[in-house]
Amino acid sequence: MNNRVLDCIALTIAIIGCLSWGLIGIFGFDLVSFIFGNMSWVTRIIYALVGISGIYLFTFYMYAGGHDRIDHHIRD
Repeated sequence: MNNRVLDCIALTIAIIGCLSWGLIGIFGFDLVSFIFGNMSWVTRIIYALVGISGIYLFTFYMYAGGHDRIDHHIRD
């Protein structure tokens, strides 16, 4: 699978998770539990996917700090 596709999937899942947490924080409404039931297996899978996506997105910090720029400077 292409890394770009994986990046987009992880980012989409993380955004959905962020919107869900925003609803919980602002309105006290858990949309995932409302749709799929309180801690059903589907709800747990969705929460797990959001968590895994968030962990995967930590790798983006490597790019945000200009890591490639530092490597290029060292090679010259």
